[in-house]
Amino acid sequence: MFRQSRFLGLELLLAAATLSLAALGGTAMAGDVAVSISVGQPGFFGQINIGNIPQPPVVYAQPVVVQPAPEFVAAPPIYLHVPPGHEKHWSKHCAEYHACGRRVYFVRDDWYNNEYVPRYQHEHGDHGEGHGHGEGHDNGHGHGEGHSHQDN
Repeated sequence: MFRQSRFLGLELLLAAATLSLAALGGTAMAGDVAVSISVGQPGFFGQINIGNIPQPPVVYAQPVVVQPAPEFVAAPPIYLHVPPGHEKHWSKHCAEYHACGRRVYFVRDDWYNNEYVPRYQHEHGDHGEGHGHGEGHDNGHGHGEGHSHQDN
């Protein structure tokens, strides 16, 4: 009898702890609403494919590289659209874009929003509706490297 009541007490304690954690987890997650933004939409940050578009205006005339990596020595530079300030502290942010060893040009925000986005949407038939499958955090920056925003 003693052994049964001891196990029953442990089961009740475990059930109460589980319910408490579930309640806390549900509350914590309710404020985390992810908004998915994909390349070609305003607010997207990450690698963009320039394709046959003339070279865009960039923040710095020379590509930036944090630490040259042998596998990227012969690779062409990549173009990134990043949030304000990321280009100034690139060594702090390059890992988010998987680009620390790459030569990077930072495209200007006004060019991205006023030139690239409308052209991309026209060419891809996407008129800014968003399809719920943005690039995420590796999500994607370009194909495999984009950033989405989270609103809390």
